[in-house]
Amino acid sequence: MSVRVRFAPSPTGFVHIGSLRTALYNYLFAKHHGGVNILRIEDTDRTRFVEGAEEEIIATCRWAGIEFDESTEKGGPFGPYRQSERTEIYREHAAMLLDNGNAYYAFDTSEELDKMRERQQAAGIAPKYDRSIMRNQYTLGEDETRRLLDEGAEYCIRMKVPLHAEISFVDSIRGPVTFQSRDVDDQILMKSDGFPTYHLANVVDDRLMQITHVIRGEEWLPSTPKHVLLYQAFGWEAPQFAHLPLLLNEDRSKMSKRKGDVFVYQFREKGFFAETLVNFVALLGWNPTADREMFTLQEMIDTFTLEKVNKAGAVFDYKKLEWMQSEYMKKSAPQNFVSVVKQELENKGINGIDDDYVVRVITLLRERVQFPHQIADFGNYMFEIPKSYDDEFRNKVWTEKAQQALPEVIALLRSAEDFNHTALHQTVQAYLAEKKMGFKDVMNPLRLLVTGKSVGAGMFETMEVLGKQATLERIDAMLGLLTH
Repeated sequence: MSVRVRFAPSPTGFVHIGSLRTALYNYLFAKHHGGVNILRIEDTDRTRFVEGAEEEIIATCRWAGIEFDESTEKGGPFGPYRQSERTEIYREHAAMLLDNGNAYYAFDTSEELDKMRERQQAAGIAPKYDRSIMRNQYTLGEDETRRLLDEGAEYCIRMKVPLHAEISFVDSIRGPVTFQSRDVDDQILMKSDGFPTYHLANVVDDRLMQITHVIRGEEWLPSTPKHVLLYQAFGWEAPQFAHLPLLLNEDRSKMSKRKGDVFVYQFREKGFFAETLVNFVALLGWNPTADREMFTLQEMIDTFTLEKVNKAGAVFDYKKLEWMQSEYMKKSAPQNFVSVVKQELENKGINGIDDDYVVRVITLLRERVQFPHQIADFGNYMFEIPKSYDDEFRNKVWTEKAQQALPEVIALLRSAEDFNHTALHQTVQAYLAEKKMGFKDVMNPLRLLVTGKSVGAGMFETMEVLGKQATLERIDAMLGLLTH
């Protein structure tokens, strides 16, 4: 049996981190098994539809490296892949359930439904449609039902749930799961507006698109008995279900937008690499090995199995995400970030910087920052002469001893013929040994003169990238600031 999976989001807004994980796991599972990955847009809830959301879903998945074999863009043998274009299919299947007695017409108004729920709540009963007392084809009779239909009365179609039955299935992550039918509502299948609910459309599409594995979030677990019953009502074999663990905040509350960033675009705007976020999200509930945390997309494909997905909720550790971003920053090719850094420089009014020089600066500073765009701020002294300095650092290192030694050190720099970091280190080290001075006695004040800051890359490496002329220009300019 060839594996076929689907990512089936609703176009209701920006892509949530949890949705990205679902899309990723489906993709990894499909590719691991040499199967097919489908994008289906579930847009039957027109009240929540957001213009442009579908395009944002596709763009986000493409940014993350998640590819689809069949989709609204690519098409495929089981299209259309947008549910709003499949309404006639759902009506036909709802009619099949009406004909075989597994669904029925209901004519209740919203006011009547509200009163029913109020009565149930007052009696301490969990709200649930009671087909024995409400206005439906069973209480009205066939003649009255036909009359209302002929007159064009507003109605919906509900699923007829067995009164006393066990509904069981085996979840690939959670193992055997059993629900009692008494706890399952007579779910609406077709709404009064002629659109299907999620439950009917989802089951029909998964069947017609030959989906073999349904991989989705834990929040859909309570809906699964409804879907199992629908498969049984149609006489179909159900796919294999796998429900992913919840995503949790660090306080173990459910991840929500009220408690921080939850949408993919928010992480993109901050500068996180696609590789970083995908790697991090992949490990929210899955890890093939305990001895490493950095994986390429192909390595994830090669090792991904549902057996390695945890049942317990996965904590979103922002500090770990930042650490991972720093690691990707260190190992990524500096050439990839030139345009980002130059754009930041242009925003600051700094133009005409040579690309090769920018690459050298990125190489120098990338272990000191998390994001490429931070290079322009953190390493501003690499692109222009500093016009200020860190007061606290100055007060700490600008000692009498330093002021006495620095003129001689600066003279050594001016006379240096070879301005690479090795030669500079040897020259200064020899001077310090001769004067019996500590390394920090000179290097910290020298850092102040060249950069104006207390932190940065190695000073000799910094001076090499700057070059002799630029280094001395910065020293002269800072001496002017410090002595006035």
